[in-house]
Amino acid sequence: MKIIAASSVLLGLPYRAHGPDIIAGRPATHINALQICIETEDGLVGWGEAFGHSVAPVTQAAFDTMIAPLLIGLDASNIASAMRHLNAELHLYGRNGAITYALSGVDIALWDLAGKRAGLPLYQLLGATPRETVPAYASLLRCAAASPLTATCHAAIAQGYKQIKLHEIDPKLVGIARKVLGPDVALMVDTNCPWSLEEAREKAIAMRPFNLEWLEEPIFPPEDRRSLALLRDAGVAIAAGENVSGVHEFQAMFEAQALDVAQPSVIKVGGVTAMLDVARLAAAYEVRLQPHCAYFGSGYLASLHLSAFFGGHTWFERLFVDLVDSPFAPFDVITEGHATLPQRPGLGCDPDPEALARYTITAN
Repeated sequence: MKIIAASSVLLGLPYRAHGPDIIAGRPATHINALQICIETEDGLVGWGEAFGHSVAPVTQAAFDTMIAPLLIGLDASNIASAMRHLNAELHLYGRNGAITYALSGVDIALWDLAGKRAGLPLYQLLGATPRETVPAYASLLRCAAASPLTATCHAAIAQGYKQIKLHEIDPKLVGIARKVLGPDVALMVDTNCPWSLEEAREKAIAMRPFNLEWLEEPIFPPEDRRSLALLRDAGVAIAAGENVSGVHEFQAMFEAQALDVAQPSVIKVGGVTAMLDVARLAAAYEVRLQPHCAYFGSGYLASLHLSAFFGGHTWFERLFVDLVDSPFAPFDVITEGHATLPQRPGLGCDPDPEALARYTITAN
């Protein structure tokens, strides 16, 4: 079925935090969510999400001016062909950043259309058996002090989470969290790329007594796979991937033996198609797969479906904030540490038009 229209909607979704209103160490009051809408000649509408957060306006400009015109007339039912064509047309502009982020949203929307056309939720379209929920972990905002960290950990436990990820960079705070959570809660730490190899080794050794599931993105720049590989001898599992661009970059990471845990992000890496390719590679290299998700739009739903499809020891990442409102309610709610899996065709939930109207950010 040919594509007849393609558009983008930038949302600003207000949220309430359980501790400081901080994301990755920066103050925030809302989360940007760039939604991609694709319509086909048979009347179906597919939704996707492109990264995102503070770079969303740049991604939107790339989609609106460069990608949307190329979509008109493409066959939406042949996802592989459409995405190959788009990638080939746009590769001169770079294989990471705004172009790849926008193409990720396109790919998700095409898979949403495929599920709707087949009458199946995405995870079943991919081949998974029916299920109701996916285990989730709480991804806490950075607290940077003992009191708010302790309160936020208690709040996550009270909501039934059995797996919790911090965004702290001070080993002492990680130790405080471990004491609060006890030994039976899986604990992860995402540091958002702050250190050199030498600094990261020192911090990793200091955190080793806290029995971490993984230490995430400890080194800058994030593509420094040689340093990540050398850091693995510090005795803590090393995770990364939300900033890795595409399947070939993941293969280079795996070949360098840089990762214990691979964390591709569906709205950054190239969409559902790329996620499936990375998952196959991770299995071949015997690397654990844990999709990254710090989003609340169609990318949240796509990550849910992919987590259900991957199954096994895969957890769904849920940013630990409460949205004031959501165009995709009720699937942004976690119950007893589990996310509800949409059962309608495609992603399973189109955005509510009234909520879209309330939270759309218009250009100045």
